[in-house]
Amino acid sequence: MSNQASQFQDLSPDKLDGVGEATWLDVIHKMEEVYSKLVADEVALEEKNAQLEQSQNFIFSLLSSMSDVLIACNQDGLIEETNSALCDLVGRRESDLRGTPVLALLADAQSVQRWQLAMHHLTAHEVAVVELNLINAAGQSVPVDMSCTPRNNSNGRQVGRVLVGRPLAEIKQAYHQLREAHDALKLAQQQLLHSEKMASLGRLVAGVAHELNNPISFVLGNVHVMQRYSKRLTQYLDAVHHLPLSPAVQALGQELRINALIKDLPSLMEGTIEGAQRTTDIVNGLKRFSTSSQGDMTQVELNSVIERAIHWIQKGSSPNFEIHWKHGPDCFVRGNSGQLLQVMMNLIQNASDAACGEARPEGDKPQLTITLNLTGEQVQVHFEDNGVGIAPEHLPHIFDPFYTTKPVGKGTGLGLSISYGIVEQHGGHLTCTSAPHAGAIFTLSLPSMT
Repeated sequence: MSNQASQFQDLSPDKLDGVGEATWLDVIHKMEEVYSKLVADEVALEEKNAQLEQSQNFIFSLLSSMSDVLIACNQDGLIEETNSALCDLVGRRESDLRGTPVLALLADAQSVQRWQLAMHHLTAHEVAVVELNLINAAGQSVPVDMSCTPRNNSNGRQVGRVLVGRPLAEIKQAYHQLREAHDALKLAQQQLLHSEKMASLGRLVAGVAHELNNPISFVLGNVHVMQRYSKRLTQYLDAVHHLPLSPAVQALGQELRINALIKDLPSLMEGTIEGAQRTTDIVNGLKRFSTSSQGDMTQVELNSVIERAIHWIQKGSSPNFEIHWKHGPDCFVRGNSGQLLQVMMNLIQNASDAACGEARPEGDKPQLTITLNLTGEQVQVHFEDNGVGIAPEHLPHIFDPFYTTKPVGKGTGLGLSISYGIVEQHGGHLTCTSAPHAGAIFTLSLPSMT
């Protein structure tokens, strides 16, 4: 301090008299240069600080908007940085997570072992994907697929790890939704194809039924006329037989069996009318079948639909197949009678195939029991057969398109799928329960109009 004081004493006015004006100007110029440099450095520093703050805000916004969880930890496994996704998942604040071991977030010993392997056995340039189970805010285990990457400083030295991952529940849910959409699209495609086939078949059947109507009408009309003629001929021949006939005429009558012929004529014509009427019933059934793909919704009485389906299936099923059915109280639903007939026939035919397709002890006949119940606002029809039943591994897939357990060439696997879709379109549902070697029970439920 004494030296500095002596220096200032040397700068007393008496000593400065010899300093020239140019020297003073040079000193002032230097001072201005230093001040300008200080101002420029301060402006540059403020710009750098603004850029740094902008970069920090940008990084913070990125971390906050990430849907994937993020953990940055040091070499000891202590959390240094994280994001909002992880905080929301574990139910803790970011400030509370800093300095917390990653191990404290893991839910089980297997996850701890995987984490330790990722921390201590990966090289500085190796990236690993590990599945860790984290404890969420509710205390439950949540699987997270983590990508573990080394984190290096500016000198290239490894200083920690960065983990980025997404809870597998979201991925599984997205995959499940994609699978459901794909299955729905496939089902819709198959139903559309089947509907087009049914529409084409319906037009063909309608044409055949129309062509059959004409000859049937001729047969019925002619037989009725023949019945009237038969009565007249019978009356006339009775009168002739009361006349005295020559032996030759009497012998001719016996040879031609005229009396037996006259007796047989009524039964023959009745049989012809019955056959023609049955043919008419078949044609009417074909007409109903041809309109089964149409979407007209009317009031339908289910007892009549079930009985019509039983009638058609019994025509082509095994004579030993017994169907137990009792006409119940009138149950009305809103629907398309042709489509509901298709469903009933399909369920009855499947029961016949299942019950008749196995060897049975003597006296044990294949059979199906159909019951109709009105429960509240629902009509339920149960189809219970005594077939081989449906194995547990097949039961979840029986309504899938083209899924069948029948031998090759015995089924297309579309019947139950189409029936399921038709029932859903009618606002109902079709379910099945079964046990191996105990038969199957299909339950059809529809909204009641009564």
